[in-house]
Amino acid sequence: MKYAKVSIESLGYELGPVVVTSSELESRLEPLYKALRFVPGQLQALTGIRERRWWEPGYPLSKGAIAAGRKALDTCQVTPADIGVLIYAGVCREQFEPATACKVAAGLGISGNCAVFDISNACLGVLNGILEVANRIELGQVRAGLVVSCESAREINDLMIAAMLKEQRMEHFAASLATLTGGSGAVAVLLTDGSFSGAGKRQLLGGVTQAAPEHHDLCLWGVTPDGRGGYTQSMRTDAVSVMNFGVELGRRTWAALMHELNWQTSGVDRIVCHQVGSAHQSAILKTLGIPEDKDFTTFEYLGNMGTVSLPLTMAVAEERDILEAGQKVALLGIGSGLNCLMLGVQW
Repeated sequence: MKYAKVSIESLGYELGPVVVTSSELESRLEPLYKALRFVPGQLQALTGIRERRWWEPGYPLSKGAIAAGRKALDTCQVTPADIGVLIYAGVCREQFEPATACKVAAGLGISGNCAVFDISNACLGVLNGILEVANRIELGQVRAGLVVSCESAREINDLMIAAMLKEQRMEHFAASLATLTGGSGAVAVLLTDGSFSGAGKRQLLGGVTQAAPEHHDLCLWGVTPDGRGGYTQSMRTDAVSVMNFGVELGRRTWAALMHELNWQTSGVDRIVCHQVGSAHQSAILKTLGIPEDKDFTTFEYLGNMGTVSLPLTMAVAEERDILEAGQKVALLGIGSGLNCLMLGVQW
């Protein structure tokens, strides 16, 4: 897919205020570490994550998404009345219905002639939302659209830590390790047809998607009946298989992106990947033949924030002048399912 009329107008984000270090999580797991004879420091050594952010207990997801959305709107000439579509794309949602996007739209003053809905696709949600808005802009249906997300890792971490302490088995710890990388944050990506501030600003050039759904059971987060009329939330990940099959899927998607945009790997100036951890970063860069100095990471201090990770990292990279005007920037999203979506942007 290619685009000629779509710009990333602005970005906004909000970070969880509670800093949680890997050593703090390990201190909560001390009985498990003693039972399995683990040496403290394993979590950071295995993932490269020193700390992550969490929201305060009970923090509404819509509140984070609204805060990020306001920041995106406050930095440009687009008003709530200009928004033709608003998409909430987080894995975490406030309820089954209505769409969390409705509460976000109300909080931002967006209403009237506007499509408002949620989409979900694991860690690729925001990138999928970007494509949904881009398609509407390219077709001339809307001039501007907003994609928002807010993820929370506190609740699932508390549940899984309690389960790990109860089980105290190596197999259970290995399947639960990825949960401990989770961070919390919110992000907003505002896309337009370029008519608000002039064409040429962060132009979305195109993208490609690839799927390997035969691996749909490698990472599962959901609820199951507890046998007492209620439900129990849990998460498990086959981290090694996710990395191996995910990297192979990434290799195929990268090759397709280079062909679609008529780019060469050597000509890509910067990349921003979904933030998982050090092992995944090293594996994907090596497989794609991308020098490490072209990447920018936040997982070391923000962890894996799911759908929020890639776009928030992109926003931070721009703030720090890592992303500069004229650069070819590739956005590399890989999510459980397995699905892969990569975009090319002329910054």
